Amino acid sequence: MVLRGGRTTSVLTVGAVTAALAALTPVTAFAAGDPMQRYAKQQLRWERCESGGPAGFECAKVTVPLDYAAPAGRTIEIAISRVKAGSAKERRGVLLMNPGGPGNPGLTMPAEMEPLLSAEVRDRFDLIGFDPRGAGQSSPVGCDLTADERSFQHPYKESTFGKDVERARSVADKCWAKAGDVLPHITTRNTARDMDVVRAVLGERRISYYGYSYGTYLGAVYTQMFPQRTDRVVLDSALDPSLAWRDSFRGWAPAAELAFTRWTEWAAARNDAYGLGTTAAEVRRTYWDLVTHADRTPVPTGGGALDGDAIRSGYGAFVHVEAVTPWIVALKAAAEGGPAAPGAPAGEVSDNMTAVTWAVFCGDTRSWPRDPEQYRQDAIRDRARYPLAGDLGATVQPCAFWKSAAREPATVVNNDVNALIVQNQWDPQATLAMAQGMRRALHGARMVTVAGGEGHGVVAAGPSCADGSVTRYLTTGRLPAKDLTCGG
Repeated sequence: MVLRGGRTTSVLTVGAVTAALAALTPVTAFAAGDPMQRYAKQQLRWERCESGGPAGFECAKVTVPLDYAAPAGRTIEIAISRVKAGSAKERRGVLLMNPGGPGNPGLTMPAEMEPLLSAEVRDRFDLIGFDPRGAGQSSPVGCDLTADERSFQHPYKESTFGKDVERARSVADKCWAKAGDVLPHITTRNTARDMDVVRAVLGERRISYYGYSYGTYLGAVYTQMFPQRTDRVVLDSALDPSLAWRDSFRGWAPAAELAFTRWTEWAAARNDAYGLGTTAAEVRRTYWDLVTHADRTPVPTGGGALDGDAIRSGYGAFVHVEAVTPWIVALKAAAEGGPAAPGAPAGEVSDNMTAVTWAVFCGDTRSWPRDPEQYRQDAIRDRARYPLAGDLGATVQPCAFWKSAAREPATVVNNDVNALIVQNQWDPQATLAMAQGMRRALHGARMVTVAGGEGHGVVAAGPSCADGSVTRYLTTGRLPAKDLTCGG
């Protein structure tokens, strides 16, 4: 509002007029004549998700176009689930959820997240989960990859780089041979379009959203593509949309060095308990001596012998100072002839998830170099600058050999949509710097940082000092007046 000649006059831009009209006009369905209209009219058949499972946990299938540029063509199915709002009187709408990945199935997410959300939130929202296109039960794809080909991080060595290049090429070739007609359509933008079809089919004018890890990027892309259809958005452990995607891989290394330095100081202060060194420099030297020894003679563990690169690959554990220290102590003892140490924590990655992951990473952006030599040089430089993990994120990946370039430019996230970002200070995957990048991209957002918070996930990990802000925002729409830091 501005004052002119003593009168109050409202100044409306074209965007403001559009927003005002959108607020008055129901947009549950697509416009008349839009070829997408037929998708909005489909009727859902809700059934119990599992025979003998909870009656209140229901599943259905939504049909969407494989190619949104040709909506009259081939279709695929998106599996969705719901837990209904606890109060018909208090119900506000739907809260879609995504668990990250990309490629993680999200069908079970409403049942998993229900106990982590406050009663006030559960009263107001139908919790809606979905398996993203290509994943889980949503017209799944695969590449028939070996266990070695499903692994994501490979340390750079001159002697093995040729093998790394061939592995990356093999993944791309196998994926294209197995599912080349579908993979180019598995992108973040198309998943956001699927979300908007789900919104229309559910009869909602707007959707609220909770996204975790990669799900924060998906949510941000949705706000950019469909700002008028976005209600309340919570982004948990956020990624910087400007780094999608190769720079995200490389962004893990500087954060790993910060966490490692913090750990050396923590362990040095507790030398009487752990015996790793009385100063941070001594603890650092103890660790690198262990890595050097393991390169010569792999250290026996319950999960098999680990060489130095395998030990380095566990760099993400350094954010958990109390948990990682006994493991380093056990490795050191095993290297000196003691009993085998516990194995390094590792999760099995499915062929389906790997296929969707590379489809998204390679199909979202054209930023991946095509020349293997570029990866070699970057790995050498990053390892010199960030010894702990620099090469692990910079080395060659299947996107160097992906058969088709991204069909659309990478989404530039730059808007004023309201959102709440919640972030641990010490997150090895969605680092604090990445979350701050998301905050810069979403001008209408607020960010709550958990000081001293360790690990990947805030709401998803259980009670934290950010819970009050999350509940207040989802139930009232009120964001904090400014960015906050809580805990300590």
